[in-house]
Amino acid sequence: MPKEPATDVAIVEDNAALGASLRKIVESAPECRCVGVWTSAEDALKKIDAFRPHVVLMDINLPGMSGIEATARVKQHLPDIQVIMVTVYRDHDKIFAALKAGASGYLLKRSTPADLRDAIRDVRSGGAPMSAEIARRVVEAFHQPVKAEPSGDEVKLSKRETEILELLCEGLANKEIADRLDISVETVRVHLKHVYEKLHVRSRTEAAMKFRDSKEEPRYPL
Repeated sequence: MPKEPATDVAIVEDNAALGASLRKIVESAPECRCVGVWTSAEDALKKIDAFRPHVVLMDINLPGMSGIEATARVKQHLPDIQVIMVTVYRDHDKIFAALKAGASGYLLKRSTPADLRDAIRDVRSGGAPMSAEIARRVVEAFHQPVKAEPSGDEVKLSKRETEILELLCEGLANKEIADRLDISVETVRVHLKHVYEKLHVRSRTEAAMKFRDSKEEPRYPL
């Protein structure tokens, strides 16, 4: 069988013991290697361009700049890097601030080593891994009334872009979307890039949330 491509992972965690523990978990996965453990957002932003990890495990509560702001800066300059928040925070505000900043996943620090390794694999294949408790909180937030925003200019999505967004809202990864629509994974990525630009978002979750809001106040013609 062909060997899986290596996944380079960086860790941003100010607690030395936890950072060492996360490194061991990452390196226990045969396809993963840890390229750095950085103790502050500022240090991470200085080094990340040189190391170019595929995935970053990011704490929120860091000394100085927060992990949420660091995530936004990483996604602005290196959008292909996938960020998974690994934190103790469970409140809606922190969760959605991280997702809006561009995080692709959100795990609690009490997650098991197996859950963390699965999350890294999942995010690499286009998924959006979350701890079960976090996923429940996201669903709860979806059920809350949404304040209507000024309509502004109508966003025009193509039929294919709309189809991909609908499947994304069902939780399908890029490969699953490609299989369902009988197109290539690269074609899905290109369409999603265009969708992000049109909706002015930086993550799958934010795109799904905005599309879901549009269903309540139609603004995206098919």
